[in-house]
Amino acid sequence: MFFNNILLTSSGNPTVTVTCNSWVSSKNDNPDMRIFFPDKSYLPSQTPSGIKKLREQELDNLCGNGQGERKTFDRIYDYDKYNDLGNPDESTSKRRPVLGGPLHPYPRRCRTGRGPTDTDPYAEKITGDPNYVPRDEAFSAVKDFNFQYKTLRGVLRGIIPYLQTALVNPDLGFPTFTRIDTLYDDGLPMPDNEGIYKYLLPRLIKKLGEGLEEILLFEPPELMNRDKFSWFRDEEFGRQTLAGLNPLSIQLVTEWPMKSKLDPDLYGPAESSITKEIVEREINGVMTLEEAMEQKKLFVIDYNDILLPYVKKVRELEGTTLYGSRTLFFLNEKNTLMPIAIELTRPVIDDKPEWRHAFTPSSDATNLWLWRFAKAHVLAHDSGYHQLVSHWVRTHCCMEPYIIAANRNLSVMHPIYKLLRPHFRYTMEINALAREGLINADGIIESCFSPGRYSMELSSAAYDQLWRFDMEALPADLIRRGMAVEDRTAEHGVRLTIEDYPFANDGLMLWDAIKTWVTDYVNRYYRDANTIETDTELQAWWTEVRTKGHADKKDEPWWPVLNTKDSLVQTLSTIIWVASGHHAAVNFGQYDYAGYFPNRPTIARTNVPIEDPTEAEFKNFIVKPEAELLKCFPSQIQAVKVMVVLDVLSTHSPDEEYIADELESYWSEDPVIKAAFDLFKGRLTCMNGIIEARNADPKLRNRIGAGVVSYELLKQLSKPGVTGMGVPNSISI
Repeated sequence: MFFNNILLTSSGNPTVTVTCNSWVSSKNDNPDMRIFFPDKSYLPSQTPSGIKKLREQELDNLCGNGQGERKTFDRIYDYDKYNDLGNPDESTSKRRPVLGGPLHPYPRRCRTGRGPTDTDPYAEKITGDPNYVPRDEAFSAVKDFNFQYKTLRGVLRGIIPYLQTALVNPDLGFPTFTRIDTLYDDGLPMPDNEGIYKYLLPRLIKKLGEGLEEILLFEPPELMNRDKFSWFRDEEFGRQTLAGLNPLSIQLVTEWPMKSKLDPDLYGPAESSITKEIVEREINGVMTLEEAMEQKKLFVIDYNDILLPYVKKVRELEGTTLYGSRTLFFLNEKNTLMPIAIELTRPVIDDKPEWRHAFTPSSDATNLWLWRFAKAHVLAHDSGYHQLVSHWVRTHCCMEPYIIAANRNLSVMHPIYKLLRPHFRYTMEINALAREGLINADGIIESCFSPGRYSMELSSAAYDQLWRFDMEALPADLIRRGMAVEDRTAEHGVRLTIEDYPFANDGLMLWDAIKTWVTDYVNRYYRDANTIETDTELQAWWTEVRTKGHADKKDEPWWPVLNTKDSLVQTLSTIIWVASGHHAAVNFGQYDYAGYFPNRPTIARTNVPIEDPTEAEFKNFIVKPEAELLKCFPSQIQAVKVMVVLDVLSTHSPDEEYIADELESYWSEDPVIKAAFDLFKGRLTCMNGIIEARNADPKLRNRIGAGVVSYELLKQLSKPGVTGMGVPNSISI
């Protein structure tokens, strides 16, 4: 039974509210009595003596003993490695490495307690049942969030398998761009399934008339609606690095020549093949390379070192290929980025020598088409990095240890638990579902993105090499990438390197609002640094985040120490930012930007035409380059599977809970917190107006122009559906 709250009344005394928001299991499943606490917040040292032992007992109950397989009614939070992504008992081809530990460092997930597989003692058995999450982390059947969860599960277990049988040839590409358009004009026939598919995908499943079959008919994404051919333009390619789906990879070029940090004996010369001469030619001699560097005009998306070690392995797979890549951009006088060179590199593979080439924009037909091929490859690289790192690792995956540690160490009466709880809702459940159908062996990611079966291993390498908690705060991330410098005289304490950077412009407003709210909240409960240092639950939580949740990085020197108000505020603000603004920026624009896949192909299936071609292959390219580019793009089944999933992931539930929209009930009786929350809400309302004004300013070319999609991903609120805006409290999809 789900308990919302309990009201205790007695004559002449104020009503005491006990907010439960919890499932209570049958005594046949769990005979232990449940404990619920009043809404008033208490630090551990302030706990009334009558409930002190109960406070400790409840935390012990939530920790469990680390033994046995978890049941659906359990409320136990514990840690485990990602050893459940493969299924070696089904096939040796589905054997996957354990993520977590010295070989493949990774955050920890929630322990299910399932036993090992028959063929691999280190892999967890896959039973076919939903992955365990503590009962109160599951989508609530009393909310419409349950519909969204059922939709994604139904798509992964029903619609995707049907599509794989309907589109028989998994390698069949689109013969023409007109054939791609039929996905939005004619659709794909669906079997009669008593309306189940229509229930799961009401936006995409259409019935054209009484007695006619249902069809899967995709809605044209916003980018396609506004300018169907925008994906061809280099200006749009550059704009989307700042205002698109992955604005977190672009960085300032700070050294020349650009150099790899990989072993040159294994991966070839460290220096990039993009030379000074190439740069000065492509910027038409408006300045020298040295002047461009000094004036901070050169930017790069550099996937060379993260991808190059996987090129040989990925190329052994069927239907995909890979390069290391660098894409160089020049900031022009209009404050927009223009791509001026793309470097693709294949390291030495067996008896094949290293191959690398620097592609540039061109007006002659052959080199123009080669440039388009190069763009297709780096867009596939960016699509994979976006999903695996910017989205999965940096939000979903790294958030789960904070949630597990909080429930094990912070009482529900703890004010910090109450602050963070809205930003934890449903994240563990959606992560558990991702392990079943999105990031698992042969799941959506492996079957539709360039790294294939090495996708999650690559995400582990990125976590190992790049992730630092202290750099996950937006200002710190911008400074690390050279996209901002610290400036206390600037509005948000940093000065942007590119003034018109929509993600950063809007994100810094949201970051400041979050940090101000957290500062007010922390000041309400902590008098001084000593109160923070002696808060046993708080210190235990943060210690466990580091030593258990992120155990592979536990000894890193950059972990914050919670010994001042400032360090506590920064830490909490970072977690809330990642759960809200960061995730919204990389998630809710997925269909708008990638729903027309030529704009963001998830995979490049063929090599560029000038890499060791046969005479026949090069002739085909010369005779019909469009057909060869279509062969490079995703196959029909890959494109359709990704489009269906992105539509669901981009959708806001009717009962979405947005940041600073509704006051949590347990704060309603505290006038100080209520006033601080009202200020928080007011700041975001003001922010919405500023975003609208920016999107109407013709000087901001990265936000407005003919056919340009406005940047609205960080607007606070949204109506239900695929809207390209709205910042939920938590990672709930």
